[in-house]
Amino acid sequence: MSIWNYVVTAHKPTNVTHSCVGNFTSPQELNLIIAKCTRIEIHLLTAQGLQPMLDVPIYGRIATLELFRPHGEAQDFLFIATERYKFCVLQWDSEKSELITRAMGDVSDRIGRPTDNGQIGIIDPDCRLIGLHLYDGLFKVIPFDNKGQLKEAFNIRLEELQVLDIKFLYGCSKPTVVVLYQDNKDARHVKTYEVALKDKDFVEGPWSQNNLDNGADLLIPVPPPLCGVIIIGEETIVYCSANAFKAIPIRPSITRAYGRVDADGSRYLLGDHAGLLHLLVITHEKEKVTGLKIELLGETSIASTISYLDNAFVYIGSSYGDSQLVKLNLQPDAKGSYVEVLERYVNLGPIVDFCVVDLERQGQGQVVTCSGAYKDGSLRIVRNGIGINEQASVELQGIKGMWSLRSSTDDPFDTFLVVSFISETRILAMNLEDELEETEIEGFCSQVQTLFCHDAVHNQLVQVTSSSVRLVSSTSRELRHEWNAPSGYSINVATANATQVLLATGCGHLAYLEIGDGILTEVKHGQLEYEISCLDINPIGENPNYSQLAAVGMWTDISVRIFSLPDLNLITKELLGGEIIPRSVLLCAFEGISYLLCALGDGHLLNFLLNTSTGELTDRKKVSLGTQPITLRTFSSKNTTHVFAASDRPTVIYSSNKKLLYSNVNLKEVSHMCPFNSAAFPDSLAIAKEGELTIGTIDDIQKLHIRSIPLGEHARRICHQEQSRTFAICSVKYNQSSPEDSEMHFIRLLDDQTFEFISTYPLDTFEYGCSILSCSFSDDNNVYYCVGTAYVLPEENEPTKGRILVFVVEDGKLQLIAEKETKGSVYSVNAFNGKLLAAINQKIQLYKWMLRDDGSHELQSECGHHGHILALYVQTRGDFIVVGDLMKSISLLIYKHEEGAIEERARDYNANWMSAVEILDDDIYLGAENNFNLFTVRKNSEGATDEERGRLEVVGEYHLGEFVNRFQHGSLVMRLPDSDVGQIPTVILGTVNGVIGVIASLPHEQYLFLEKLQSNLRKVIKGVGGLSHEQWRSFNNEKKTVDARNFLDGDLIESFLDLNRGKMDDISKALNVSVEELCKRVEELTRLH
Repeated sequence: MSIWNYVVTAHKPTNVTHSCVGNFTSPQELNLIIAKCTRIEIHLLTAQGLQPMLDVPIYGRIATLELFRPHGEAQDFLFIATERYKFCVLQWDSEKSELITRAMGDVSDRIGRPTDNGQIGIIDPDCRLIGLHLYDGLFKVIPFDNKGQLKEAFNIRLEELQVLDIKFLYGCSKPTVVVLYQDNKDARHVKTYEVALKDKDFVEGPWSQNNLDNGADLLIPVPPPLCGVIIIGEETIVYCSANAFKAIPIRPSITRAYGRVDADGSRYLLGDHAGLLHLLVITHEKEKVTGLKIELLGETSIASTISYLDNAFVYIGSSYGDSQLVKLNLQPDAKGSYVEVLERYVNLGPIVDFCVVDLERQGQGQVVTCSGAYKDGSLRIVRNGIGINEQASVELQGIKGMWSLRSSTDDPFDTFLVVSFISETRILAMNLEDELEETEIEGFCSQVQTLFCHDAVHNQLVQVTSSSVRLVSSTSRELRHEWNAPSGYSINVATANATQVLLATGCGHLAYLEIGDGILTEVKHGQLEYEISCLDINPIGENPNYSQLAAVGMWTDISVRIFSLPDLNLITKELLGGEIIPRSVLLCAFEGISYLLCALGDGHLLNFLLNTSTGELTDRKKVSLGTQPITLRTFSSKNTTHVFAASDRPTVIYSSNKKLLYSNVNLKEVSHMCPFNSAAFPDSLAIAKEGELTIGTIDDIQKLHIRSIPLGEHARRICHQEQSRTFAICSVKYNQSSPEDSEMHFIRLLDDQTFEFISTYPLDTFEYGCSILSCSFSDDNNVYYCVGTAYVLPEENEPTKGRILVFVVEDGKLQLIAEKETKGSVYSVNAFNGKLLAAINQKIQLYKWMLRDDGSHELQSECGHHGHILALYVQTRGDFIVVGDLMKSISLLIYKHEEGAIEERARDYNANWMSAVEILDDDIYLGAENNFNLFTVRKNSEGATDEERGRLEVVGEYHLGEFVNRFQHGSLVMRLPDSDVGQIPTVILGTVNGVIGVIASLPHEQYLFLEKLQSNLRKVIKGVGGLSHEQWRSFNNEKKTVDARNFLDGDLIESFLDLNRGKMDDISKALNVSVEELCKRVEELTRLH
């Protein structure tokens, strides 16, 4: 049963909805604060660019984000209001580096109609009050007292019902708002009001201005000395104050965002609907405004926010494309643009459609999204895990170890690759043709297995075999010195760095040598009570060539021990528990924090925080990476050190925000890895896997990888066809240079490897592509693309005409095989038992594929079903048809073969405005609706009466806080049958904010266990700004608010892994389960995405 669902984010929201700049984290630091709908990010402006400081979820959809500075404060506070009428004031605690809540509250009213134009939140420039326009005809005021504390809120009646914008004016002795509104004749005017705090009312303001530009919709208050307000229209820009009025005409455009450049408010950046960035200048003599000037600077992403940072650096936040950090230059470039893009920040939003495909044919899903809008439209290929881009490979069986060596200490590149086998050692090097070929290092012993190898000081190399340690010159390649194992003993494990060698001979003997110029000196010998299984002396202290600590893994007592060097004194002994011996230990440092990693023979990895001065190990954590023994090696990518864990599920361990993260590598089993940074293959890795040695470069180290295919147009539907290895998209190209902003619609065919357009079919004028599908029909071996369209005519409310087009791909071209006219918009097409099922306006229609006498085919109507307002989303399974309606929720239809008819079997009688549906299993259907909720309904086959059987029962409800455009069955990760989560069915979702989410249907016991964990986590992890997690996840629409049920918040559950050990212990006690077991169970869940 798919009743019990776990919802988790695989890709966080990237749509930037708000941004502001100020001194938030300290009086001296300049911060950029970004809101991405349900998250806020705090960045620090440094000489190197923007440095991320914090990224946290907010339990609400952010409606207002404003910085302000109360009287007597040295730095700014942050005011946030959410769409569900909660607000909070946040302050930065620099000692703990965290947000603290100064104030919080609820500003909802029992009665009142929510505003059509969205909420407006504004703060008086003199910090006397906060103003909120949340409901038509009301203006809510939250006053400040003299100490900057918030007092009780109250409402003031507002005559203007259709408010377009409200701002506070600067330089007024009493707080004064300026209101831009539309009257019932659609004319637009501006009025000012003073807020009388004592009387809790408005007083007529100093001025008003009637009959503005019909497209006026944005107010910019101007700070002193000029004061007044700028009114931005579609065709004019006006400056207005009590004693001045200046206007200039502009090219028709819709301004989406503005950013103030100077503190005195004489220059503003304006971003329009076409992504053009203009500079607006208020010309003035002393304090008298003389006119306005506007100048085009260049093109950016279509801006939703503009924040001027400093020194001509500007942040462009976008909802329709990637956000950008740009620099404004004094001189134009060759194309006449003053805008230089320095950084791009990926935004997947809005995801209008997506499909899940296995392009690499590796059994791993990738999501291909239709992202962005207008000119910033693109396809994005999103995949989980880190890819290795193969550069060269050679067949080699039975590799036992690999090391790279340099030909001299100061050579920046590696020259040799030493490959060890059970009874020999081979040395490979790059020849002049950049090919790997075998070579020799005379001083190395090549007839035996090498146990370890390393570059050493004084242009030397060190090789350890079972009988000796050899020191060899890297320039002459001759043997300089040899240290032999005591007679009767052989070396079985060894490790080295540039100046030290540590090795173990049988019976627990430990020998420590130091490397000099041409000499190996045995410094210390130790005797341990058990056999030694692994060693490491990777330097993590001040000196990159010398380690003061040694890590030793032991048989028998299954422990890891830390010794000091050079005296081999035991400092710490940590029993690992269990029966499985440590196979690989590694001392390493990430982001300035030292760790000990210890890998076991069964695929588990333990990590500890390591105190380098005392050798103490704390904060033990255990994760399961695979089922086979793991070997750990460090490597560096983009100047950062990471760890590669080679095993049956190779993994890269890296650190982000001082937390260890694990990302799977998209390779099957890997037995050994070593970095190989050669001149021909810089920053590469040598990887030994089943029978071959591969050299390749590694992707950026992150969990999700996103490749972008800019289209310059808006892709609205996408579909993949395995047989022709193509994608087909329905797209729309906007011609923004013409005044009418004309648009053209296409069906385009793309190659599924190169993503290049290989064929295009233009649609008719006013014809939109609405749905697309790859399918085959009964008694026909061909595979077709079927496209549903609509003629969207300006004078019609709802389309009355559309087409179904059937294409075949021949020689990489789209050939139209058949077309069928319809009496409305074809919102959805589905393959249905060898036929085609279409949703056309309020009707579901089934078509057969009929052979004509002349050998061609046509679509012929078989039967249909009326009874919807608009059937927008359809999914099928067997003979069942699940329909998501514009406003009548979900209904279930069935196709009856004998009668050749479609009948309604059951429906959900709630009014839900649907945005997507999916079938989870035979009886459970999933829906998303336009209040950002998810819900599940169940078919009641066992009901006693017809009425019960005819009702779909709501069994799960949850507030996702995201507008879902599409669900698809599939997975972002390789499904390994041996893992606990390998069998869990998952659905992927894509949203307007660029979120990719995963919904996993859990077994009941697992669900109940995680539900307990979630309720305990709610007590321990408090929402930012005192916002309640329980309220946030409660299903909420105009009619009702009910607690979430049968859905769990995976983001909250997985944040368990970020807690400190003390909090983990508290939760483990409450659940009566060990911390290790809890970590393991939550780690498993992170494997779902």
